[in-house]
Amino acid sequence: MCDWRIILANAFTPEEWRAISDKFMERWNFPLTCGALDGKHVNCKCPPNSGSLYYNYKGFYSVVLMALVDADYKFIWADIGGMGSASDAQIYNASELNECVKDGSLGFPDPDPLPNDNQDVPYFFVGDDAFALRPNMMKPYSLRGMTRPERILNYRLSRARRVVKNAFGILANRFQVLLSTMQQQPETVKLIVTACMTAVS
Repeated sequence: MCDWRIILANAFTPEEWRAISDKFMERWNFPLTCGALDGKHVNCKCPPNSGSLYYNYKGFYSVVLMALVDADYKFIWADIGGMGSASDAQIYNASELNECVKDGSLGFPDPDPLPNDNQDVPYFFVGDDAFALRPNMMKPYSLRGMTRPERILNYRLSRARRVVKNAFGILANRFQVLLSTMQQQPETVKLIVTACMTAVS
């Protein structure tokens, strides 16, 4: 796997992360958010002698594009080339981005209170159920037995998280090769996806 633009994400200052967070609050009414994280399966043909490594839960062979997106649908960071059989959580947990979050070198601002509160909360990414709940990773509540406040949080988190899905859609509609089943080997597919993302950066 190759981390794309991890150097850029690593170079963000606390003020730049706070500006991303302010935009999430302004546009999506979700505070302290430094990005929306998700994975996209890019179809490819079955690589020779790969067994089921590239075969995903959706029933086709793929390479995974894992990306972090800001409130304006712009890519902040991406990991291109995860095998289709790997889950989003596995790819993120093995990524340099996760290591930077854990060791504190990503440059997040110091914790701040939520609106209308005085208790400090860490800045975080938003993700779906595939990710583990952590101080710097917010995910929705389980759908079973939710209270009204939990339903409201899930709704607002879903709106904030939707930007990464929309960014994938914008990328795929601009470069429609991403909508087809690529006939190249995974290494070439990674290069194609990297070129597409570089063109929109």
